[in-house]
Amino acid sequence: MKNVIPTKVAFFAASLLFSLSSCEKEVILPVSELPDEISSYISDHFPNNSVLQYLKDTEGVKRTYDLILSDGISLEFNRKREIISIDGTSQLPTSVIPENIFQYVANNYFGSVITDWELDGKNQQIELNNGLDLEFDMNGDFLRLDN
Repeated sequence: MKNVIPTKVAFFAASLLFSLSSCEKEVILPVSELPDEISSYISDHFPNNSVLQYLKDTEGVKRTYDLILSDGISLEFNRKREIISIDGTSQLPTSVIPENIFQYVANNYFGSVITDWELDGKNQQIELNNGLDLEFDMNGDFLRLDN
């Protein structure tokens, strides 16, 4: 009898963990329901682009807001509605790139432009139009070329 209770607890815990990790849900929402923080971000940095699709993506306890804008731009915001990823097909607006990173690219990769930016853990990553991926710390200091 003493072994039954720990077994039941372990089974319940495993079931709960499995159900949380398998709860993946994407919901397409109307653009009219965009949170103010996200609308402001788009107005400030992408005023000439329209929102084509707005998704709320939930995976377990992680929630993101994914947007597709005209001109092939994808934005991803975290649950706090802070930008965490920008993917583009051409040069991103300089207003979305931290100044240190922008200056580093201008000084070291003449003729190249930043097409993607992403928070990756405690670092920032960018991709240049020549295919190079660069990694920076949160202060915008260069760390390394990323493969």
